[in-house]
Amino acid sequence: MRPSMKILATFLLVVMCLMVNEMGGPMVVEGRTCETQSHLFRGPCMSNTNCGNVCRTEGFSDGHCRGFRRRCYCTKECN
Repeated sequence: MRPSMKILATFLLVVMCLMVNEMGGPMVVEGRTCETQSHLFRGPCMSNTNCGNVCRTEGFSDGHCRGFRRRCYCTKECN
């Protein structure tokens, strides 16, 4: 390989590494989210707001409706 080709290849490699580093941006580490079916919610879950309110009374941070049978699932950050 000629010296000019080595310099060009090295330059392109450095440019690609810089581009990949810029595209990645800062890494943000988030905690895992645990979820369990609500024990107090009764009937089909039609509103995420209602589900979330019931879940908060159970000590969870939020809740959402999920699945074909429309069950209320409570969520919180795992320890």
